[in-house]
Amino acid sequence: MKLVWSPETALKAYIETVESCQLFQESSVAELISATAAGWNAKLIVETWSQGGVIATSIGLAIASRQTDGRHVCVVPDERSRTEYAEAMGEAGMSSEVMVGEADDVMEWLDGVDFMVLDSRQKDFSRVLRLTKFSSRGAVVVCKNANSRSSNFRWRGALEEGSRRIVRSVFLPVGKGLDIAHVAASGGNSEEKKGEKKWIKHIDTQSGEEHVIRK
Repeated sequence: MKLVWSPETALKAYIETVESCQLFQESSVAELISATAAGWNAKLIVETWSQGGVIATSIGLAIASRQTDGRHVCVVPDERSRTEYAEAMGEAGMSSEVMVGEADDVMEWLDGVDFMVLDSRQKDFSRVLRLTKFSSRGAVVVCKNANSRSSNFRWRGALEEGSRRIVRSVFLPVGKGLDIAHVAASGGNSEEKKGEKKWIKHIDTQSGEEHVIRK
């Protein structure tokens, strides 16, 4: 099973986020991320947040999770961040699950992540990526504030381990820069291999004949 795009769900999340975030800083980022999460029908949405961070993206993700009947989990480093986050979301009329702790401890409890939003300015950015247990159907990872990210960062170095491969990645000049990567479903091919043909074996249940098809 792979991620399947739903334009109708994406549009609903986008419109609701526009209405909810028009007074917030970086609302355009929130609207885009919300529509993307909803469009991919994400069931486990995870983001990282720390004290002083922009809350608009969290509002957009909460809206997206409602559209998909999924979970929105925010990972924060300490209790001060948790308190500030909960208060800000409450003022916006939103709520989300919040997990407090270091990436090593928290990510162990989150299995099947299919949409993730990270802030590249956070010191444990790359480590969180390595520890994330992505869904077997694939995942989308969004890096905010990509303009300030280290120039020697590579998606493949951070994500491609074992069967995990990058289907494609794109940089968008929205807000302070968004870098988005689509992680393949388990056993999926990377973008370098997408042109390769596949051999598919099909057995006719009536005649018992075996057919090999090149796709």
